[in-house]
Amino acid sequence: MAIEHDFFGLLSSGPDGSIFWSETVEFGDHALTVDLTAPDQEDVSSESLDIAAAFVSGLEAIDDKARRGMLAEVDDRASEVTEYILQQQEEYGDELTDYLVDVSGDAAVDIIRSLRLMSMTLLVDEHGGSEPFAVLEYALDADGDDDVLLVNFGSDGSVLSVMSAD
Repeated sequence: MAIEHDFFGLLSSGPDGSIFWSETVEFGDHALTVDLTAPDQEDVSSESLDIAAAFVSGLEAIDDKARRGMLAEVDDRASEVTEYILQQQEEYGDELTDYLVDVSGDAAVDIIRSLRLMSMTLLVDEHGGSEPFAVLEYALDADGDDDVLLVNFGSDGSVLSVMSAD
């Protein structure tokens, strides 16, 4: 079976009923991978695909919202964003400024501004649920993708959480 959508085209299901779509899109001065997935085609609605298409089409606004979500956690010393920032400062030391797009003197803000959006995964079967609908992956060093921050969005476009992954 397959689902057809104006934005994503024909989404064929695998033998297990899952669907997967992947595309490389230009974002700013680099390309990033956008993946759409669902373990069961039966859990995918046209509304969830429309929302996913809006996420891809509005990537700049979603990125801005993700960065504001990260900044909102900077004041919490126990947040994963703060831990990530401290880890990057320790790992890069004096070379950190080589990775920053702007040096304002506020390391947390500078690091968050300088993070590169690496990928976006759309989990279209999670429409309206409490689990993430979209996951954006950010890294300071595109070549050293060991340390990343993941920003989880609900299908309503709200930031659910920010987590570090290494």
